[in-house]
Parts: sequence; C-alpha cells; structure tokens
Amino acid sequence: MTTKYNIVSIIRKKRDGKTLDNEEIQYLINQYTADEIPDYQVSAFLMASYLNGLNDEESAALTESMLNSGQIVDLSHISGKKVDKHSTGGVGDKLSLILAPIVAAAGVPVPMISGRGLGHTGGTLDKLESIPGFKVDMDLARYKEIIENHDLVLAGQTAEIAPADKRLYALRDVTATVESIPLIAGSIMSKKLAEGIDALVLDVKAGSGAFMKTTDDAIELGEALVGIGTQFEKETIAYVTNMNQPLGYKIGNWLEVEECIDAMHGEGPDDIMEITYLLSGTMIYLGDKAESVKAGIEKSKEMIESGAAFQKWLDIVEEQGGDVEMIKSPQKYPEAEYEFEIKAEKDGFVSEMNSYEIGMASVELGAGRKKKEDDVDPQAGIALTKKIGDKILKGETILTGYTNKASAIEAASDKLFGAVTISKTKPEEVEMVSHTIDKEGSRAFEL
Repeated sequence: MTTKYNIVSIIRKKRDGKTLDNEEIQYLINQYTADEIPDYQVSAFLMASYLNGLNDEESAALTESMLNSGQIVDLSHISGKKVDKHSTGGVGDKLSLILAPIVAAAGVPVPMISGRGLGHTGGTLDKLESIPGFKVDMDLARYKEIIENHDLVLAGQTAEIAPADKRLYALRDVTATVESIPLIAGSIMSKKLAEGIDALVLDVKAGSGAFMKTTDDAIELGEALVGIGTQFEKETIAYVTNMNQPLGYKIGNWLEVEECIDAMHGEGPDDIMEITYLLSGTMIYLGDKAESVKAGIEKSKEMIESGAAFQKWLDIVEEQGGDVEMIKSPQKYPEAEYEFEIKAEKDGFVSEMNSYEIGMASVELGAGRKKKEDDVDPQAGIALTKKIGDKILKGETILTGYTNKASAIEAASDKLFGAVTISKTKPEEVEMVSHTIDKEGSRAFEL
C-alpha cells in the first residue's frame, strides 16, 4: 500500500462530490483500523459520504476493504450449508433470537454475528447481554467451537472479524450517518461475508421505524445487499417487511427476551411469528433442509411445536454463559424502578404508530445509546397494550414505560404521547411483507 494519500484530501474529495478510487478507500480503512486516523476525521468522511453518496464501485470497495480488515472465517470443516439472517433494524425487532434456534434445531448451522443498537433501533447483542452472564465477546477459536457443538453461535464481532466495520458501526450511530444505503450495505455485508456463511437471508425494513422510510428505498437497499452477496457467490434472498409499527408488543432488551421466550413456547404475537417463520423457513430452504420456502416454514413450525427450538435456545444460553434458570423462569428477572402509563384521550381506533418516536423514547428511558460510550439498561423499555387497528376507549392504557431514570420519564412521555394517533375509523390492514428480492431482481411478495 502506498502512502501517497492524505486523509484531508480524501475527505475534501468526497465532500466535493467526487468519486474515490479503490486505493483511496482502502487507504482510509486500513489507516483507521491501524489507529492512524482519529474518529473526528472518519466522522467527516462518513458525513461527506452520507450527503454525497457512494457509487456502486465505491460501495463495493468499502465492503471489500472492511471485509479484508480482518480474517475471513473458514467453516468448511462443518458439514452442511451455513446460513445466517440479517435485519436492517427496527423497533421491537427481536426475531434473530427466535429464528436462530429454530433453524439450528432443523439441522442448518447458523454462524450469527450481530451488532449493537443503532439510533432508535435495538441491537441483538444488547438483548443477549440482558441475560445475566451471557457472553457475546469471543475469539475465533471459541466461535468455531460453539458452532461445532450446537450448529449455532450468537456472537459479537471478534477482534479478528471486520474490525474496521465494528468501529465505523459505533461511529455512524452517534454521527447521524446511519441512514445511508452504501454505508449500511457495506457494514452488513462485510460482517456477513467474514463469518463463514454459504447463504444469507435479509429482512429489509420499510416504514417509520426503519432506516428506510419508503418501500422504494428499502428495495434499493435490498438490491444493493443481494448484489454484493451475489458478487461474492453467496446465495442471498431479501424480503421487504413493514416497520410502520413496532414488532410485537415489547421494546427494550430484557422485555424483548421475554417476548422471545413466549414465541419459542408457541405464544408469540402474530406479526412476530409470521415474519419469523418466513425468514427461518427461507434459511432452512437455503440450507437444503427443505425443498421450498413453504416447506421450510412448515419445518419451522414443527421446531416450535416440538420444543426443539426452545431446547436449542437453552443449550446456547448455557454454552455462552447465560443464566438458564432466568430463561426458564423469566418472571424472576428484577423489574425497573419506575413505571408509567400513556392513556388514550378519546375513544376510537389506533390508526398510526410512529415507530421512530417510540424507539427514541425507549432510548431516552435507557434501552439504547445516545453516545457510543453509553451503557444500556436491560430493564428499560416499553410494553404496548394496543397495536394499529385495535379499538381503544378513553382512559385505556396504550403503553407502559419502564426505566431506572426518573429524570427520563417526562421527555419519554412527550415523545410517546405524540407517537400514537387515534382515529374514528378503523385503518385498513397492511401486509407485513411487500417484496422479495433475489439475484433475479425484485418482485411483489408471494409464497
């Protein structure tokens, strides 16, 4: 690698809307990974990229540079096709914790490397770490050992895997540069390509609680992600799913784990189970354990009904140091110190939920981060009583907030009051899945 480049010149070039070449991007990523560039300069690059965009070549170069900033895991010694899933992020999106045990119980190895919360969206690692003792940080040797033993591992990025992305991921969260298609695509795919997979299923969210607010933007992101996966010869299927209201009824780290436990006992909310079964069914299909996605969905349901998925969940919690008794008896988990309710001011139907504002209220309560150094409170969060389309009477509780910070209640309450709209007429039902995207392109979803 030459040293002819200057980071200020690279930032200026992107600031002025010009195209960076592969070597410039590689230089920036390598120097940042080696601690030769400070956060504030990379923040400037991220903002310039957010405002001016990255073309396909720049996006591919960014992905490859982040991928090659660390090791690419070799899991070829493990039999079967290794399949993972990734969501672009939403409010109440706890699906990974349910579908990973389902798919592993069906005999498909799932090497899952996840991230922490970004902005208003929750992170899988934060949810896992709300389980007392659960360890997501591990080296590659331990990562391989766990998946060899259980066909499943739920890990954070190791120091060896895409270290550049790990640092950029945290920086994007606190510099308002999350909602950029090239940055999102590079971040997701560098991690996923590094973890040893053969195939990937993507849940691309669209709506008020997603980074992509419109279906068109979600399709664009899905096509970018599938394009990168195809370029690296990984079978990749994406679905565009609705995020105009939170998934399920619980938002916040331990609260969402509780809802996952219900789901693995077959008692999960309908919206959660619909998307979980679609994604896990597709993973089982790509893992060659079902002849079609439909057959994969049926196999997913069998894993829940038989208890095999929950047993796999208990096994992985124990293997990764978590308190299994807390999973078996979640009612023993300590509650947050403060609780407050938001009530309806009139009769009607819940017609709209601003998932972004609800997600930001959960951050205010302590369930997410305002700065990358912030700790997350596992007890903080929000429990919904009503969802869009539900009838509600004046004085009925719409949702309940939980926090250990009394000072956060007023600001969170203000956000939550404005996040729910009550109308006289019942809104039309919205489909949970709108599009399928694969190497053939995008099309309206149908099974």
